[in-house]
Amino acid sequence: MEQNLVDKTGKTLSQWKAILAKQPFKKHGEYMAYLKGECGLTHGFANFITLKFREADAGSADPQQLVTEQYQGKESLKPIYDYLDKYLRSLGDDVDVAPKKAAVSYKVKRQFALVQPSTKTRIDLGLKLNDVPHEGKLETSGPFGTMCTHRVQLNEIADVDEQVLAWIKTAYQQAQ
Repeated sequence: MEQNLVDKTGKTLSQWKAILAKQPFKKHGEYMAYLKGECGLTHGFANFITLKFREADAGSADPQQLVTEQYQGKESLKPIYDYLDKYLRSLGDDVDVAPKKAAVSYKVKRQFALVQPSTKTRIDLGLKLNDVPHEGKLETSGPFGTMCTHRVQLNEIADVDEQVLAWIKTAYQQAQ
């Protein structure tokens, strides 16, 4: 999205961040409403800009602490995350792992996977896959919107089967 920002909005991410820095808002929704209403941005670009701007609020948050907080009250899901994280990191030395408040993003040249504990009983694995149909457990992106093209719901470690690992590997290869 960042690559298309200037073409679609007329401003760079740095310019948008400077605009938001002048606003009195505290909440994500307030920034979103401003960007959509006052600046005429689409939901996707408003959300992207807001997320990037608010990352600065997190400062130098400890990545491990962010992951720990994601799984508070969802401890039964942590083994699924640990398994996915180990596999995703093993795909290559070029994998950039970026824990956020609600999810962990995996990138090479672009994001290819997102691991999010969405409920107390389910992790949503978001994948960015080109030309792969939505079928079976490989669903539409759901809560991820434009960040991912597909989602796999995982309730237990056995749900991370060979098919899921193959989809992850394909997403990684397509992102290179």
